[in-house]
Amino acid sequence: MSVSGKFLLDTNIVIALLEGDGAVLSNLDQAPEVFVPAIVFGELFFGAAKSSRPLENSAKLEQFAVGRTMLPCDLRVAREYGRLKQDLRAKGKPIPENDIWIAARATSHELVLATRDRHFRDVDGLVIAVCDSRAIACAGSRGL
Repeated sequence: MSVSGKFLLDTNIVIALLEGDGAVLSNLDQAPEVFVPAIVFGELFFGAAKSSRPLENSAKLEQFAVGRTMLPCDLRVAREYGRLKQDLRAKGKPIPENDIWIAARATSHELVLATRDRHFRDVDGLVIAVCDSRAIACAGSRGL
């Protein structure tokens, strides 16, 4: 799938961007709108805080955040989180808590999630673009 539409970035895609991953950069350059959920920034700042260079890594994140649209959680996202978490529990397919929030943000606002995490495929109704560093482009799919 070529990259088009409104994209929500998962933590691993932001890390790839910060590391200068050319394939991810070129694919996302084609997207008309790109958003980052607040939860992703939280995960990234946690990673920076526990790193060997917390000030340097936090400064990189602050710079990356400038000009980005950060999406907070709202009541609509909270409702969707509850629904998705119950669906995943019923299927016996748990995924990390923060990833449920990220998926809820994407599904509740009809955004395509750009990620390298394959467990998102277990989320019903989630449209994902799996961006593998070995792939030339992000490949799209929809949760079952």
